[in-house]
Amino acid sequence: MKRVLLLTFVLLVAGLTAMAQSTPEKTPQETARAFTNQGDYTNAIVVLNSALQKDQQNLELLKDLAFNYYLNRDYTKGEAIAKPLIERPDADVQSYQILALFLKIEDEAKECDRLYKNGLKRWPRSGVLYSEYGEVLWAQQDYAAIKEWEKGIETDPNYAGNYYNAAKYYFFTYDKVWGLLYGEVFVNLESYTKRTAEMKQLLLEGYKKLFTTANMQKDQDTKSAFIIAYLNVISPLNFAIKDGVTAESLTVLRTRFIINWFNTYPGNYPFRLFDYQRQLLKGGSLARPATCRLFRPGRIRTAMTTAALQISRRAGSLNCQRDSTTRFPRLSKWTTL
Repeated sequence: MKRVLLLTFVLLVAGLTAMAQSTPEKTPQETARAFTNQGDYTNAIVVLNSALQKDQQNLELLKDLAFNYYLNRDYTKGEAIAKPLIERPDADVQSYQILALFLKIEDEAKECDRLYKNGLKRWPRSGVLYSEYGEVLWAQQDYAAIKEWEKGIETDPNYAGNYYNAAKYYFFTYDKVWGLLYGEVFVNLESYTKRTAEMKQLLLEGYKKLFTTANMQKDQDTKSAFIIAYLNVISPLNFAIKDGVTAESLTVLRTRFIINWFNTYPGNYPFRLFDYQRQLLKGGSLARPATCRLFRPGRIRTAMTTAALQISRRAGSLNCQRDSTTRFPRLSKWTTL
């Protein structure tokens, strides 16, 4: 009987030991980020400070610590940690983003401007830096912001934020085309967020705006051959929205537009979005369900805050790349499949 109990005890201990070994231990950074995601920034700071005692120059830990100080509204300590990071040879884009958070809180416009310019010198193809720098300019009512957003689209076409900002800019100007184009690219790159729901509504209003006047070319970018071609194709399709601009009528409109576009300009103006829509049409996906998803509010996915500062959302639904053509400036940033 004693032997049986001893054997059972040995097996139990062995089993528990194996389970303990098979469960990987969390790193301090993982533990801290779990606290951050729960909104417990103080505990995240405690864990990160403890970990930094063993590895004082760890860039990832320092970025997370600065970011948690920011979330915890301890801006003085956070900035003191973030500021030296951008001087390091191993500094990355997030190092600049984190320091910018503190400069924005303190309304240090000139310092913020200088920070983004320096960051873009180091990372001239960073979409997120162009996006945020444009937002800084826009907050100062500097309309040069659109140049930054469109430069971001050109250099980092898979980053969604620049499409979002550029689309909103054009929606609130006389322009009736670029807001629609940038807006639809955006909702294909970023789905189920508050920004997506907002952009869907703007797209619906944008199509209404497009058809409010008989002369669509009025106040438009008629120097662009592409814009003229777009308006020439879509203008005769007003029959599709004779009963109003709705998700259903836009199904007919967009389907006829893609068919007519490629019949009229099969290779004149390579534009990735239209190629993508033609693929959907061939597969039967540009029909009502897809259009309803595009123009009707859907589920909103709330992104969790992470200490890694996941500001840069890169998606590959529209794998846009740069185009070598120079016939029309804005379209030189796109290519076909």
